[in-house]
Amino acid sequence: MVSRIIPVEPADLVIFGGTGDLARRKILPALFRRFCAGQLGTDSRVIGASRTELNNKDFRKMASEAIAEFSDHEGCDMGRLDGFLAMLHYVTVDAKGATGWKALAKLVKSDRIRAYYFSVGPGLFGELAERLHKYGMADSDCRIVVEKPFGRDLKSAQELNRVLAQHFDETQIYRIDHYLGKETVQNLMAVRFGNMLFEPLWNSQYVDHIQITVAEEVGVGTRGGYYDRSGAMRDMVQNHLMQLLCLIAMEPPAKFDPHAVRDEKLKVIRALDPVKPDNIVRGQYEGDGKRPGYRNQVENRDSTTETFVALKAHVSNWRWAGTPFYLRTGKRLKERASEIAVVFKDTPHSIFEEDAGRHRNILTIKLQPNEGIELGVTIKEPGPGGMRLVDVPLDMTFAEVLGPDEADFPDAYERLIMDVIRGNQTLFMRGDEVEAAWAWTDPIIEAWDDSREVPIAYSTGSSGPDDALMLMHRDGRRWREIKA
Repeated sequence: MVSRIIPVEPADLVIFGGTGDLARRKILPALFRRFCAGQLGTDSRVIGASRTELNNKDFRKMASEAIAEFSDHEGCDMGRLDGFLAMLHYVTVDAKGATGWKALAKLVKSDRIRAYYFSVGPGLFGELAERLHKYGMADSDCRIVVEKPFGRDLKSAQELNRVLAQHFDETQIYRIDHYLGKETVQNLMAVRFGNMLFEPLWNSQYVDHIQITVAEEVGVGTRGGYYDRSGAMRDMVQNHLMQLLCLIAMEPPAKFDPHAVRDEKLKVIRALDPVKPDNIVRGQYEGDGKRPGYRNQVENRDSTTETFVALKAHVSNWRWAGTPFYLRTGKRLKERASEIAVVFKDTPHSIFEEDAGRHRNILTIKLQPNEGIELGVTIKEPGPGGMRLVDVPLDMTFAEVLGPDEADFPDAYERLIMDVIRGNQTLFMRGDEVEAAWAWTDPIIEAWDDSREVPIAYSTGSSGPDDALMLMHRDGRRWREIKA
């Protein structure tokens, strides 16, 4: 199997916040890997822009150090680094003033694709959008990329959408969620809609329940200031887990294009029932002697911010009526692991003796750290001694099935930035989709604020609060073990 590398057209990619953490950790290493793969040509340019006083040489040195530190170098010939660095330029720009804008306008070429990456806080989105138009760098052919958090509630998300809509059409706005750029997430659509085997069974008649888990082994780290104002619900559930739920639950789109796919995702969000208080658990991790607890990390002894959320949701439509969706995410859990598990119902009648055991099929989509798809099937245990059934996996771990070379596929940022240059919005959130997600999330957060209930403490390295286990146990179900 040979991957096809399709080069993108020449483009100017301007990174506002070009000296920031996201640019150093993700954007610049991602662009270098696409350059090494032959997808991003030397006729394209990457232009850093921020308040920091740098020149081209300084910016290239910073980029070189970032690539050395944060790129895994697989599939990259480091001997090509000088060629990539030659594509890099830098302009000192004041987002709220006039400094640097004329120089940036002079540098950006109008005869090619122009993409502006807003790797800055949402408070600067409007300022940047206004100045791009004022200095003649924006027209109907350019694109802007905006990072999360896209608002902190429905009202702020609506305001951000309104500000951006004053300067750009919705078709020009790329709201990025890196989870949608993962290879396995996209393969989920291929598995569902490209195989007759699964789609007829993808409904409440055959699916018992669905589990979506995004577990992190790390704590809040250096993000404590931001995280204490957000929490797991805003940081993870409203965007990442919501997007995964949409892809699992949505109806087949009429065709694989941005409008059709996002229309179906929006229908799922609008069909979500409000979550009842007894169907949600929130927790906060404690220290273990070696690692500090959450409150110590954020230096807020009275913090009631959740670092763990587990909830049961229902999608009220014909396909999913009665099928629960269990969502779970948290920090400082036992392993770093993200997966979607589609748990099918038991056979309606077992012809085997009781000692053969009861078994069911589970389709597992593994998102990280080892991307792949696994289908659990029931077979007879080999050997004499009667009919004893065991579950075995049909495993398609990409690194094993495709080989190390083919499994070195682009990471999420690589793929999504290339899609921006191509003008493909399929894997990006639309404005009404973001607002619908906040409309569902806001009442949950407001209820927490009104009750002033303190999150349940859970141990570092555990699977979360025991109450989250009871959320499943009372329904006669169990969470899958968190493991890589």
